[in-house]
Amino acid sequence: MHRRKDLVASSIRRTALGLALAGLGLGGVLVVPQTAEATFGYYGYGYGTQSKGMGGAGTALAQDPLAGMTNPASLVHLGDVWAVGATLFNPNRSYTADDNFESPPFAFITPGRIKSGSEWFLIPNFARNWVLDEDSSLTLSLAGNGGMNTDYKTAVFENFAPPDAPEQFQASSPTGIDLVQLAIGLSYSRRLNEHHSFGVTPILAVQGFKATGLEPFRPVSIHPDKVTNNGRDYSYGAGVRIGWLGQITDELSLGASYQSKLKMSRFDKYRGLFAEEGKFDIAGTWNVGLAYKVTPDVTVAFDVQRYLYSDVKSINNPNDLPIAPGALGGSDGVGFGWKDITAYKLGAQWRVDPDLTLRAGMAYGDQPVPDTQALFNILAPGVTRRHYTVGLSYRLDDRSEISGLFMHAPKERVSGTNPNTGPQTGFIQMDQNEFELTYTRYLR
Repeated sequence: MHRRKDLVASSIRRTALGLALAGLGLGGVLVVPQTAEATFGYYGYGYGTQSKGMGGAGTALAQDPLAGMTNPASLVHLGDVWAVGATLFNPNRSYTADDNFESPPFAFITPGRIKSGSEWFLIPNFARNWVLDEDSSLTLSLAGNGGMNTDYKTAVFENFAPPDAPEQFQASSPTGIDLVQLAIGLSYSRRLNEHHSFGVTPILAVQGFKATGLEPFRPVSIHPDKVTNNGRDYSYGAGVRIGWLGQITDELSLGASYQSKLKMSRFDKYRGLFAEEGKFDIAGTWNVGLAYKVTPDVTVAFDVQRYLYSDVKSINNPNDLPIAPGALGGSDGVGFGWKDITAYKLGAQWRVDPDLTLRAGMAYGDQPVPDTQALFNILAPGVTRRHYTVGLSYRLDDRSEISGLFMHAPKERVSGTNPNTGPQTGFIQMDQNEFELTYTRYLR
């Protein structure tokens, strides 16, 4: 037993070191591409190719080491296994400003439809599960959030500064933001008895952020030099996820999981932009789910997940108030106006034969962006609500398989007005496509 644990510890050290060196050697490729994912706000609709192929439903299923970020209690049932893959993600973001502004006295967005650049992202993923003994396991996994990325080639806010304003207050191009969130989890999962298991995942997180083209907002910030065009800044923090999985009958399993808010250090270079002087915690979530074996080869799963954006002022504070001196950077500073949302995920899988499994699913959620909050969300149009998925797994041999999926999120738009742009109307919109491929290796 001691030799087994020594081998596990050595393997964990090698894996962690390899990931760290890969991240450094690739200039951050393990981190930076995570600025976009198929999203409810900035959270992905699921984790793990098999779970995502079922619309992200997976709280009550034990089948994918990458799904440990959904429910760590499932991991003790998987055995010694690792999985590595990549996602090709295509978010199409744009805004449209109508030609019905009144200036003066109001600022306005130059009329027209503007698309964001950066439409394709290659996103790696990885997880490794070690068996400690017959009742416990340890898992290392990486997961990212996104949806807050834009890259407009124009000076979007050029009409928010008077023509005679000093140069440092004149909008530049490009305009946009890029938020990177990467979470590294080390999960411990334990079988409590024949029917129930429990898991806990301490999470370390790193964020990267940069903003460009926001010069007209400097005069209304408590830190005018910490609003825009300061390069990429980083923030670090931690939190925890816990989970439970129960096999209630031979056919029915139930699961539940909770992730705390990840408390992060401040973005010092942007403490004049975000509320609480650069504070940008990662919102907490909770999820519950069930899985039911309709036949030995057909399983249906259903999840409900709640995203707690109201606990983060930089995300939740409204932007539908007249912008005045001191409006940015303070405790009650302007934010993105996102609200708490609930998502519902339904999926099914069919084991066609010992080698082939087919999957399909859908996920539907509330709109995090109210119509009164569209202005600042030009920068972060995380408005998608519906995700439709198909997927499959194919056994290559007794110890390896390959899984894939395709996801489409139809176009969603939020229309509205804002006190700072008077009667001018407009809308933000996004649609998404995603292809994912993962190789899984079972070691014993």
